[in-house]
Amino acid sequence: MSLLVLFARQELLLAVRSKWTQVFTAVFAVLALAVAGAGYVVTGGSGLQDFARTAVSLMQLVILLVPMVALVLGVISFAPEHGAAELLYSQPVGRRTILLGKLLGLFVALFAAQTIGFGLAGLVILRQVGGYGASTFGLLITSSAVLTAIFLGIAAALAGGVTGRHRARALAAALIVWFSVVILYDVIALGAASLMPSGYASRLLISAALINPVDAIRTGALLAVEGPGAFGPASAALLRFTGGPVGAGALIVLSIVFWLIAPALVGMRRVTRADI
Repeated sequence: MSLLVLFARQELLLAVRSKWTQVFTAVFAVLALAVAGAGYVVTGGSGLQDFARTAVSLMQLVILLVPMVALVLGVISFAPEHGAAELLYSQPVGRRTILLGKLLGLFVALFAAQTIGFGLAGLVILRQVGGYGASTFGLLITSSAVLTAIFLGIAAALAGGVTGRHRARALAAALIVWFSVVILYDVIALGAASLMPSGYASRLLISAALINPVDAIRTGALLAVEGPGAFGPASAALLRFTGGPVGAGALIVLSIVFWLIAPALVGMRRVTRADI
């Protein structure tokens, strides 16, 4: 455990000093403040949104930005240059411990960067509007943390055991995964559903939402915030398909737990078998 903490601390320091982490912190803080300050501009009004409205507005930003940053920075960290990899993995420490330490340290660094953005926006909202909807904002922060952990695990699965000369290939694979999971997946699911009878289409879309980690987190967050009416008829279909709110919540949690564990296990398996 002490060795795990040691490698996590080392990775945290490296991530904090990295210009990419610093850029992400600044960009995330600016975007979060912009969303909070946009208020009711679209409807012709003025002023800040409360916590609940800001959380709903920020959800799409989190879903688009957090997975990409976690994948890219994760691959860069888990696929070191060839000489650095030989030095790192020649230490008298298990490779799994090294990988888990790097995962933990990078997760803390990225979540701290997100917390700065959320915190600045939250302070402005609290001062100007009050604390209404703060629990919804907390749920958004939790969703962001889970997304970060999932996609760092996927980055470990893509880059475990990869060294410098193959880093570009792993980065390309990470971007393909991001585009496929965050954007293309929903387009394909909706396109396939449009060709089916309504009953089969509903089952397909519900299954697709439970399988994809991004959709599972988004669905769970919106159901927790807005209740059974979050998606209108789609919510009713989901609850019928899963046997009610408890069944829906259980399947969403099961999907999230799978995506938290499985990619990390693949990454550990790859790094232990790699010839470095």
